[in-house]
Amino acid sequence: MPHPPAADGTPEPGPDAVPPGPRVRLQAVTPGDCAEFTRLVRASTRLHHPWVEMPATDDAFATYVARFDGERSVGLLVRLCESGELAGFININNIVRGAFQCGVLGYGAFAPAAGRGLMSEGLGLTLRYAFGPLRLHRLEANIQPGNSASVALVRRHGFRLEGFSPGFLFVDGAWRDHERWAVTAEMTSVHPN
Repeated sequence: MPHPPAADGTPEPGPDAVPPGPRVRLQAVTPGDCAEFTRLVRASTRLHHPWVEMPATDDAFATYVARFDGERSVGLLVRLCESGELAGFININNIVRGAFQCGVLGYGAFAPAAGRGLMSEGLGLTLRYAFGPLRLHRLEANIQPGNSASVALVRRHGFRLEGFSPGFLFVDGAWRDHERWAVTAEMTSVHPN
């Protein structure tokens, strides 16, 4: 996916500009990831229900990938360094520039990788990417109150609870309440380039 130009007109680097962690690396999602991604979505249904709905068919995946323009939305995959296997995904959605410089995270581990700390490492890399090459100032994560694993993940990375939004997102057939968690570049050890 192309990335928006920097202030001087040069294209911003993609997620591969962030050095890999000890176990995982980031990669931009592409149409070529469809078979592996949708297979893992189907294998992870029980893990994600009722927290998130993900594309489980080729058509749904094509729609999903098409929204990542590198400017308003960025789709990332978290892959194991050694094998290249897909551990999960992290999206930076609804990017607003100007005085706000903010994006909203969506993420999920796939069942084979769940509970191993791989998504925590991937989120750390995503913070480096967002607050470094993407030049964002703030990231938000909207999480259903009962999703303790997701709350623990953002807490580990310094996100603070900022509010509660009743009936915020339509998930699993109903409007679900969400807590709003956020972190700014100053709250992390990541400093903009």
